Amino acid sequence: MSTTAFVMTGGASLGAVHVGMLEALYEAGVTPQLIVGTSVGAINGAYIASRPQTPASAQALGEVWRGLRRANVFPLDFVEGLLGFIGRRSHFVPNRALRRLVEGHLEMAHLEDASIPLHVIATDALTGEEVRLSNGDAVDAVLASAAIPGVFPPIVRDGRSLIDGGASNFAPISHAIDLGADTVYVLTSGSACALRRPPRGAIPMFLHSTSLLVTRRLRVEIDLLADRANLVVLPPPCPLSVAPHDFSHADELIRSSLLTTRSFLGSLATTGSSLPFSVHLLGHAR
Repeated sequence: MSTTAFVMTGGASLGAVHVGMLEALYEAGVTPQLIVGTSVGAINGAYIASRPQTPASAQALGEVWRGLRRANVFPLDFVEGLLGFIGRRSHFVPNRALRRLVEGHLEMAHLEDASIPLHVIATDALTGEEVRLSNGDAVDAVLASAAIPGVFPPIVRDGRSLIDGGASNFAPISHAIDLGADTVYVLTSGSACALRRPPRGAIPMFLHSTSLLVTRRLRVEIDLLADRANLVVLPPPCPLSVAPHDFSHADELIRSSLLTTRSFLGSLATTGSSLPFSVHLLGHAR
């Protein structure tokens, strides 16, 4: 029996791209038997894992994204920022706002309660080891996977300090394959390939540079894993001029991604082959 997985990457505010992809997939009758997510992909994955796999669920997730602003995720806190700067904290931003956001929208207490098996990836802050979380407190697991190093505090679980899964595996395709998937839809978020100038501010610059780095690394990983499963890499919108710290363009990203993914799936159904990975991941046709 074939097993289909959705693998959902990191990408901060660009995670809105996943929403359009999900809606197009559900419209086409593509649903997963398991979901694996990293960082914002863990947040989106946790939202849909306990809900019906329908376009309506993706649309509801879209409404959450449309209501987000930077303060809902990265609220400025002078004291926390100062303590982080002088080395008294491991982070600059408290995760209180993000915790409230996740708690307010998850419909499960534990990962194992998900109607679709859900696995989220975090990173051991001491060893750099990938840590796959498949059970236990759902909110803490998602916050661990999304704990951007230096930005948010680590989450302590089973005696380990856990940080953003993107630090070790931005697109956990290998985990989906190890869990038995033979068809893997990779929901990428892309990167801001069409900015006119670099972002201003420490956190915006960190998020943008990390996005560029891991997106390019993803192409290499896909090449290495392509013979282990049928990989379908969904293309993010291109060109993309929204930086990963900017949450004010969710509607634009969702609509663009929905149209792009509909077109891609239609082409895939007609031709049976996908575009070169470089087009999907780097945002530039070659």
